[in-house]
Amino acid sequence: MARGETPMPSRPLPARVLLGALSVGLLAYAVRLLLGVDYGPLNGFTDQGLYTALELGAILLVGARAATVVRDRAAWSLLTAYLLTWTIGDLGWTLQFDSVAEPPFPNWTDAFYVVSYGFAYAGLILLLRGRVRLFRASLWLDGLVGGLALGALCSGLFFGPIAATSGHGIEAATTLAYPVLDVVLLCLVMVGFGLGGWRVDRVWAVLGLSLIVVAVGDAAYSYQQSVGSYSASSWTNVTWPAAMLGLAAAAVQHVGRRAPLGDGDGVFLVPALFAILALGLLLWSQTHELPVLAAGLAGGALVAAGARAWLTHRENVSLLRHSRREALTDNLTLLGNRRRLVADLEDAVQRAVEGEPATLVFFDLDGFKAYNDAFGHGAGDALLARLARGLTAAVASAGSAYRLGGDEFCVLLDRGAGHAHDFVAQAAAALSDQGEGFSIDASYGVVGLPEDATTATLALQLADERMYEDKGSRRTSPRVQARDLLLQIIKEREPALEQHVGDVGMLAAATARQLGQSGEALDEIVRAAELHDIGKIAVPEAILHKPGRLDAGEWQIMRQHTVVGERILAAAPALRAVGALVRSSHERFDGGGYPDGLAGEAIALGARIIAVCDAFDAMLQERPYAPAMGEDEALAELRRCAGTQFDPMVVAAFATAMANGAGAALRVV
Repeated sequence: MARGETPMPSRPLPARVLLGALSVGLLAYAVRLLLGVDYGPLNGFTDQGLYTALELGAILLVGARAATVVRDRAAWSLLTAYLLTWTIGDLGWTLQFDSVAEPPFPNWTDAFYVVSYGFAYAGLILLLRGRVRLFRASLWLDGLVGGLALGALCSGLFFGPIAATSGHGIEAATTLAYPVLDVVLLCLVMVGFGLGGWRVDRVWAVLGLSLIVVAVGDAAYSYQQSVGSYSASSWTNVTWPAAMLGLAAAAVQHVGRRAPLGDGDGVFLVPALFAILALGLLLWSQTHELPVLAAGLAGGALVAAGARAWLTHRENVSLLRHSRREALTDNLTLLGNRRRLVADLEDAVQRAVEGEPATLVFFDLDGFKAYNDAFGHGAGDALLARLARGLTAAVASAGSAYRLGGDEFCVLLDRGAGHAHDFVAQAAAALSDQGEGFSIDASYGVVGLPEDATTATLALQLADERMYEDKGSRRTSPRVQARDLLLQIIKEREPALEQHVGDVGMLAAATARQLGQSGEALDEIVRAAELHDIGKIAVPEAILHKPGRLDAGEWQIMRQHTVVGERILAAAPALRAVGALVRSSHERFDGGGYPDGLAGEAIALGARIIAVCDAFDAMLQERPYAPAMGEDEALAELRRCAGTQFDPMVVAAFATAMANGAGAALRVV
């Protein structure tokens, strides 16, 4: 139910009782009229009074709906006027012309009948406005196809004899006006069904069917009059009170909400069936006589069906374009995404090889994760969107901006690296911001096309590497300063650890990249790998350098070094996330590690990576309690312990990174 709407109340008991009584009366009237049942002294009332009573009862129920319910009040008021003017025409005919042998035609009652159609049209249109949220042209055409096809069928069945006996002048105009007005009524009803996708609420269903009965009854009556087959006991006399009772039934239906637009098979199937009906009528006309009106309506239905097919094509093309645009667009910043960048970069590389140089710049925000942690993801998203707008403006005249995900951005400039310096500086400035408690800037890597790379893959890889070189060279960064300070402490306290943590950092970087890590997430893993043993500066030398295995008490002290390491790193806000990885770097995949006994994916991915890299490098070193292993032997040991001590996924990624040359620079002593 739309906001602000008041649901239709359940049918009150008096309305239900009156509707039931009217239904019984209609049944009695139909039985008397069609079967000639003798009701004795009630025959006179059944023949005349009951018909009028049914009309007045319908007016009362529809009028009560308009008076007591705010929703669609204007529409139901017009439908009440429709019933009232129709009933006035019927009463006038009954009182003045029913007993006349040859009543004049047209007469004043015809004016009321004709005017009643106007009230019906207006009421239907208002009901449509209140029920259909979106007036799509395609759905209008669906309903129009149905209305025209149904009108063509009725016209084909009845209009020929009616037109042939209509006379001349005002008599002909009045005679032919009724079927034309009924065709318009049919079209409006079918448009209503079409606009609902052929799935409408009970009110419109009952109302629409009732008005279809009116149109069919009128057409049949006019046909019977034209061929001289009409009699007082004709079935057409039942259609009018039945239709009025249908309107009354529609008025007391409960409606809780608007009907949704249909999107099932009916949206296609029903109009298609009506179009086939129209086509069948036109084919029939090739061998049989078909009234001009029927042929025209059938032709109009096919034209509407053709227009519907064209609109469907337009909607499908628009939907396809929208889907493609969404597939290539980052939803948050509305910049091109990684897929769009790769496609554009491949084109740029091809053009660069042909003599049109270009420049790719890869950016990674520094300080964004700390901003996200401090201010929340909502504020982080708002910051990314704001920076993206600035980046777009900075390079609009020279290229395109992209967001690859997280805090990674790219710029593709349509000029060589030698002429792109100003735009690179402007882009970096656009991705910088600062305020109380935060400072954001961007590290970046620049790749010239084609001098630095001749494939999109190589260009992206090289830009990523150069961005990390730039990030590592930023000595003024709080994180870098804190990291360098702590590494110097390790070097002074335990020189041997300096080499070990450097090797572990290098291996962790290669493994993390193999697992798809990038940006600040990758940087945090590398920093944590380099600082994972910082807590050992608090471990007594006698324990740290004990030649044999540690006893239980000594192990208890040693196992606290990750907790101490986290405390040390947490003192620097820029390294708090790094400290969390250090704390978990000695957890085991099966839950048997320390200090928290975490297991599986409850251990951060960075910590699982550090555990594998740390163990591998340790196995390559000579230890008092174990000889050094070769790389193949150490890899075999990692695989043996995958699933227990180590994450199998990380072990597989580590092995792939080693096969790709990650261990070439290891310093084995």
